[in-house]
Amino acid sequence: MRIGHCRGFGIQSPADYWLVRYVINEHWPYYQYAQIGCRDDWLTRKLGRLYFRLANWRQPSVITSNSYGEYLHAGCRKAVFGEATELVLLPVDECRQLLPQLFDKMGDKSVLVVEGIQDDKVLWHDIVADQRAIITFDLYYCGIVLFDKKRTKQKYIINF
Repeated sequence: MRIGHCRGFGIQSPADYWLVRYVINEHWPYYQYAQIGCRDDWLTRKLGRLYFRLANWRQPSVITSNSYGEYLHAGCRKAVFGEATELVLLPVDECRQLLPQLFDKMGDKSVLVVEGIQDDKVLWHDIVADQRAIITFDLYYCGIVLFDKKRTKQKYIINF
């Protein structure tokens, strides 16, 4: 069902197409892949490498995450872990409680990653429907939300 949504086909926005092709679905090995996540299972490694590429792309100064620290820190060495609004990685069960105040704090350069969206499809639907979530990417295993208010609201399903 997702085969029509791979490699950015059908995405009209150049910025979103670039993000899908060169960050989300990048298949070339990055400089840190050999050193990180060698003993992880395939899904943890796949998601970790995605989060590595997101941190590498956004270069946040502060990251909020309780997991995947090795991948996120490898993607952005200058970043520290704490209360952030630039790059936030949350499992779906924590997201439900933090969502209202979290959305109010997010700026135009903020990225929210919600892990495990297939476990709570109602929550993901609520996030996509929220007017503050401008660009959303449904990757099945996780969802990515961008908050750039200059953009037109758009949702994408990506074969990841």
